[in-house]
Amino acid sequence: MKSNFKMTQTPTSQASAVSLVPSQESFKSKSYHETSNHLRREYAWQVATNLLVSFQYAWAGVRYAFATQRNFRIHTFIGICAISLAIGLKISAVGISIITLTSALVMVLELLNTALESIVDLTVGQTYHDLAKVAKDCAAGAVLISALAAILVASFLILPPLLTLLFSPF
Repeated sequence: MKSNFKMTQTPTSQASAVSLVPSQESFKSKSYHETSNHLRREYAWQVATNLLVSFQYAWAGVRYAFATQRNFRIHTFIGICAISLAIGLKISAVGISIITLTSALVMVLELLNTALESIVDLTVGQTYHDLAKVAKDCAAGAVLISALAAILVASFLILPPLLTLLFSPF
């Protein structure tokens, strides 16, 4: 099968890195579309014609992450639990807002991590490259740091009223 990618050499300062760039001809060929990822969206490179289409593309990304990324599902579940617990404990609106924002930050970073991993996989294909590992590890590290911060924030806001409720005399 004819390859749809052309090899391009990087500058000599990074002589060990070789990137795969789809050629213009490959985008026009039918075999490129037949061999691409089965989850690809037709016409995904086109600009959204209206706001509704933009939201549909955005929601497709969230659905994709929820369907394929275990950690995104875990973060979603924990965020819903934290927000529900905060509401149940009658924490202030500001406290609930802070918990919601930190939970959303974790989910946003998980979406960005998924996007970056997809781009890296598209670029390096089935080959190993040290810089690809660095990019993926750094993105995962950003998610980890935000998740730890969200746990701390939720703990500071939820634990005092929860402990009061659990250990107060009836």
